[in-house]
Amino acid sequence: MTLFYQTNSWGSQPQPTEDRTSLWKHIANKKNWRIVELINGYFQTEYQDENDFDRWHDVTRREDLKDAEEAIDQTVKHYAKKVEFLNGPKVVKTFK
Repeated sequence: MTLFYQTNSWGSQPQPTEDRTSLWKHIANKKNWRIVELINGYFQTEYQDENDFDRWHDVTRREDLKDAEEAIDQTVKHYAKKVEFLNGPKVVKTFK
């Protein structure tokens, strides 16, 4: 059995900037999202700009409304997990 030990501690890893973490928290909140129907019949997912509430950023296009909402749910889940790990790795199991 081979074990690999990383010599760097968590604190020495590159940390995201405050602006980046603020964006992650913003995107992780589903109330900051919307779905619009495009002229071609596709549905586009968009999140609201953090600073300019009249501005929206398009993210994905889907063929139906259900798939568009599922894309938003998956994105929210992804960024919520990134926010959760901002304080470092979480312990998932300990041994006695």
